[in-house]
Amino acid sequence: MEGDLKAASHLMRALEEGEEWAFRELSRLLPYAGRAHVVGITGPPGAGKSTLLDRLIEVLRGRGKEVGAILVDPTSPFTGGAILGDRVRMQRHSSDPGVFIRSLATRGAMGGLSLSAWGILEVMDAMGKDYILLETIGVGQDEIDAHHAADTEVVVLTPAQGDDLQMLKAGLFETGHIFVINKADMEGAERIRGLLEAALKMRQDRWSPSVVLTQAQRGEGVTELLDRIEHHRAFLEREGLKGEGRRRRLKRGFEKILEHLLKGEIQRLLEGELMKLREEVEEGKIDPWAAAEEALKVLKGHPPDLPA
Repeated sequence: MEGDLKAASHLMRALEEGEEWAFRELSRLLPYAGRAHVVGITGPPGAGKSTLLDRLIEVLRGRGKEVGAILVDPTSPFTGGAILGDRVRMQRHSSDPGVFIRSLATRGAMGGLSLSAWGILEVMDAMGKDYILLETIGVGQDEIDAHHAADTEVVVLTPAQGDDLQMLKAGLFETGHIFVINKADMEGAERIRGLLEAALKMRQDRWSPSVVLTQAQRGEGVTELLDRIEHHRAFLEREGLKGEGRRRRLKRGFEKILEHLLKGEIQRLLEGELMKLREEVEEGKIDPWAAAEEALKVLKGHPPDLPA
């Protein structure tokens, strides 16, 4: 699989289109994956995540690293695909054989990552990439999939978020490993840095999160950010936590696929054996809770067609 770009592209496209054979094919990749370091780049919209990722690719390539990038975009209401494309945002890397970029749509997935994203991470890993950069759309503290997917989670903010740090405490604040204050030439950058550093001291982790100031448009601070990422990678290896991120990815991927299969089975039953039960609910003959319990009994007798 390593280096076979045509096969990888074909498999990724099939995963994005929801082809069942593609998800079954992932089992053949398991022995070859597990080496890449996945960096999740998340945070509120407008923080400059795309520009920062673009600059990170540049610095990583300067250090001779093979890079994969997954850019998660909002879903088009017309095509179901990603509204923004990698050819628009990352065109300067398109001719570099050491960089593989893929744009994905969220397809309405809660948490920010679609079902196919978990499989595509495995494909890029099996391709032999040293780093996989995963940029999420930025929907605030509900965007938890970046934490489940990443070995190192980078939270990108701007000085404009200085008065909104409280919102992070229930989500990104508790999971982020490195915090970036981008657009640091704006007023208030040092103030938000001080607030963040003071708040992060209260976290009860073996890892001490750091705060980095960047101006991604100019490329300033990006080298320092990569140094912090590599420092966190070394910390994970030193503490025996190197495989924890992949275990989270595989577990979350399993949960996503199971949810997908169960939803398909439920829809099939609603159009068949459960149709009468649903009609009784609509007519008020049975309450929804009791009907759902009856439906669950039927579902338990109809296990979904799990991949071999």
